Amino acid sequence: MGKSEFELIDWIQKHSQLQDADVELGIGDDMAILAVGGEKLLVTTDMLLEGVHFDLNRCTLAQVGYKAMACSLSDCAAMASVPLAAVVAVALPNHMSMKEAQELHGGLQQAAKQYHCPLVGGDTTSWDKPLAINVTMLARAMGVEPVRRSGARVGDAILVTGELGGSLQGKHMNFTPRLREARALAGLADLHAMIDISDGISSDLNHICTESRVSAVIYEDRLPLSAAALAGKDPLAAALHDGEDFELWPPHWQVRLSVIGTMEPPGNESESAIVLVRRDGRREPVQPGGWEHFRG
Repeated sequence: MGKSEFELIDWIQKHSQLQDADVELGIGDDMAILAVGGEKLLVTTDMLLEGVHFDLNRCTLAQVGYKAMACSLSDCAAMASVPLAAVVAVALPNHMSMKEAQELHGGLQQAAKQYHCPLVGGDTTSWDKPLAINVTMLARAMGVEPVRRSGARVGDAILVTGELGGSLQGKHMNFTPRLREARALAGLADLHAMIDISDGISSDLNHICTESRVSAVIYEDRLPLSAAALAGKDPLAAALHDGEDFELWPPHWQVRLSVIGTMEPPGNESESAIVLVRRDGRREPVQPGGWEHFRG
């Protein structure tokens, strides 16, 4: 495919005529926002494919089920919303046994129970291809306004929960969606923008910069590198580009808190939206380099 994933999303966004008054926020954030009966209902969907998002030679079917739910739960956290319910569609390989399907369901139910988001329905089919699973999740805005990507302001601190890098070593299969942390902080502080790190901070911070029309300066010596990233060949690249950390900007104090930079006025259109200040003081542009479908 000639276009990038984000170019395709931009095209879809421009050609989606979302003019209904009940659609408060459409394409372009972690969740859409609908006005329903005087309340805000949020919705997201995430698809996982065997061989792309997980490798069954390196993980269990229960872990796949858990991750499928957790990805959508992380979207809920990114907008400081409360999960309400989920439906799941799965395309099972023809060779999959009943026991294996039950193991997959067990992982889904583990996340559903742990994060109080009941699995209320879905669809199943079988085919001669690898496993595919899609979760659609509903959430409510309860007590706090949903936090969007588009509200960052010049002078804002850039914060992140937890540690960065190392998802390629397996972290992406058992991460904790930051639901509690996001809502706790949203109730106490004036959060301007937030996103979950699914594609790598070089890509996801760039989304905030684009939607908010600001730029960002981050500091190499402030990035919270995971042990897995530090054990790799290029810890900095892992932190910037690995993706699927599923941490948040910004965090809550019950997990590791790192202030890694600040928002600044937008630069020229030809310039990178993100600048990295190296340990020796050099300033380098950071191009989006995280996970992207359709690349190549």
